[in-house]
This record gives sequence, structure tokens and C-alpha cells, in this order.
Amino acid sequence: MTISSVVVQTRPEFMDGVINSLKENNHLCEYHLNDEAGRIIITVEGESTDEEINKLGHIQRLPHIISAEMMYSYSEDELEKLRENVGGKTQPNWLNKENIDAKNIVYNGDLKKRF
Repeated sequence: MTISSVVVQTRPEFMDGVINSLKENNHLCEYHLNDEAGRIIITVEGESTDEEINKLGHIQRLPHIISAEMMYSYSEDELEKLRENVGGKTQPNWLNKENIDAKNIVYNGDLKKRF
């Protein structure tokens, strides 16, 4: 499951209509708040980032929307997959130890060569 915050921009005179349209399309997003300048904050959820991007495209094509852009995206499942395979190699055990002192970590400018 992924979740992303999206900032939607419309003209203030169209704000009520755009908010109603977003709420009516609740399979695409969840409305949270807005300001007087026409900015609207929503969240989009999906099984993958691709699904979220597809939903964002639908939102961008709704009437009176000037722009709709993802500001933050989080995917626990995708993050776990990336953690399992860092740079094509297994993650070193010392990265998982909680008592590692950062002063003891040597950075040589290229983490891939370190493994």
C-alpha cells in the first residue's frame, strides 16, 4: 500500500466546485483541507506508486484544476523491497544493529564499492 499527499491548485472562485468534485470521486482521493488562495490538500492511496500516478492523472483532468502535484509519497512495501537488495547485494548486517556508533562508519564516496 502506498499513500501520497497532493496539492491541488484552482482559482478561488472554483474552489467549492473542485472540492465537491474531489469528494464525489472519493475512489481517487481523500479531501483534507484548503486555503483562500485555492490550494487544496488531498491524499491518494494505491496498491502501488503506478496506481497512485494513474489516479493523479484523473485528478489533474478534472474541470477547473490548474495543477495537482504529489508532494510526498510513502510506500512501506516498496521500501522493504529496496532494503532487501541494496545495490544488487544483500544488506550488510551492521546496518541493522541499533548500537552502531556513526563515528565508526567509514564513507569512501561510493557505497557500492564498500560491499
